[in-house]
Amino acid sequence: MRDLQEKIIAYEHVLPEIDPEKEVRKSVDFLKDYLKANPFLKSFVLGISGGQDSTLTGKLCQMAISEMREETGDKSYQFIAVRLPYGVQADAKDAEDAVKFQNPDQDLIVNIKEPVDAMVKAVEASGQKISDFNKGNIKARQRMVVQYAIAGANKGAVVGTDHAAENFSGFYTKYGDGAADLTPLFRLDKRQGKAMLKYLGCPEHLYLKAPTADLEDDKPELPDEVALGVTYQEIDDYLEGKEISDEAADQIEKLWKKSEHKRHLPVTIFDDFYKD
Repeated sequence: MRDLQEKIIAYEHVLPEIDPEKEVRKSVDFLKDYLKANPFLKSFVLGISGGQDSTLTGKLCQMAISEMREETGDKSYQFIAVRLPYGVQADAKDAEDAVKFQNPDQDLIVNIKEPVDAMVKAVEASGQKISDFNKGNIKARQRMVVQYAIAGANKGAVVGTDHAAENFSGFYTKYGDGAADLTPLFRLDKRQGKAMLKYLGCPEHLYLKAPTADLEDDKPELPDEVALGVTYQEIDDYLEGKEISDEAADQIEKLWKKSEHKRHLPVTIFDDFYKD
């Protein structure tokens, strides 16, 4: 195993294999423990895209909330799922199916097109040019603004979908979908998440579909694997300690190094962030 591979695996806490039932239990208990440690919180808020990660995270949230209500007798606990399309979502049916599978207490839809377009217009009025890629990041951050607004109205915590196969590469928007109060999928790679959804009885099309970020107008359905330059099978194998081609491993380690800043809180003069 490569030296950096060992470091990345240790950081991401990925196991070479999992028992899906045990990992589901572990995540649900983690979510419940967070509520017990913060008794002023009464809800979980999660953005639902219709992809594998938010589908799994939402189901875990719903299970945790249901158990909290049953164990405490407090009926105010709730899971709030919010769909956040920019105009018309290409895979809106998948998002609808994900919500049906999760069975949340509140199912909300907030269209972010108007505030995103207004922000782009306001910034460009100052003389700045907003690229399509930059606009995609604005979309992601606007979605998080909405989730925190809903959480603030419902004594809630925002749940993130970040997992090891994204975290290592920084494949998320800083302070956008990378912002959250807790992340119950941290430690899992893509194939492990799929195994958990299969165990939970999720409709196959929600976890077998090709993952896409769906942020750029010019490339609305760009597959993650094209953007990353490496397949999720190669990423999962790497994170599970298996051997992969040198070319794929080099690309993974390049992504790790390039995205280091995303895995760190704002830097102060007391940090050794820039030291090897």
